[in-house]
Parts: sequence; structure tokens; C-alpha cells
Amino acid sequence: MEQRINYQKTAQKALKGMYEIEKYIANSELETPLVELVKLRASQINGCAYCIDKHTKEARQAGETEQRLYTLNVWRETSFFSDRERAALRWTEALTRISETDVSDELYESVRKYFAESDLIALTMVIIAINGWNRLTISFRNIPGSYKPELVQ
Repeated sequence: MEQRINYQKTAQKALKGMYEIEKYIANSELETPLVELVKLRASQINGCAYCIDKHTKEARQAGETEQRLYTLNVWRETSFFSDRERAALRWTEALTRISETDVSDELYESVRKYFAESDLIALTMVIIAINGWNRLTISFRNIPGSYKPELVQ
């Protein structure tokens, strides 16, 4: 596979808004491991190999365990995730598959139990952002395995 366009070099102005969303997320109260799980789960659903690689690496760097990473795509069948994480994953799946599913009042209320309004907005922005990144990355064929996380000092 060959990368089609290096959009990060070619379209810096177009990506400015995406980077602002990422800043908003980073400055939110959401914990980094949860953010990485959400990004990874949406990337699994969307079939984005580059983002799966990237967010697996980022999740490990944030302290995520191998066991949870290996079972994220079957999270409902394990006891490895907290109720808050399960709520976030349900929200992630519904919003990522929004054309196929409904974001029902029941789902909203079940997720709202675990997230303050500002946190639910931040969580929703994580999902919006990763779905956008997935579409950019898949369309322009970023090369899976090429992402190198920054070393934690």
C-alpha cells in the first residue's frame, strides 16, 4: 500500500479545526486511557488500520493493559471494563454507527449516569474527531505501523 496524499503536510489550514478539537479534548476532564479506548474502538469499527496501530500505542503509553486492548472489540463479553468505560463504549458505537442506529433517550440516560454534561460533550467530541481522522486516514492511506509515539519524559 502506498500513501496517496500526506494531508498533514499538504492541508495544514484544513486541519487547524481538527487540532483545535484535539486541544479541547486534551484539556477536558476525561482521563487519557478512556480517550484512547474510545479512539481505538471507533477505529476498529471503521476499519482504520493506521489509527488502530496509533491508538493501541498511545493506550499502552497511557498505561493500558494488553488484556484490555486485545479484548476491546468484544468488551461486552468481558469483565475487564468499568461501568463508566462501558457507557463510553456504548456511546462510541452508537455515534460511530449513527446512520445504522439511533441515539435513543434510553442510551443517553444510561451514559449520562457516568458523565457530567461537560464530560459528555468532551466524549462526543472525541468520537466526532476520531471518526473524522479515520475518514482522512483511510481515504489517503496513511501507512499502518508508521506512527511513532512521543516518548514520555
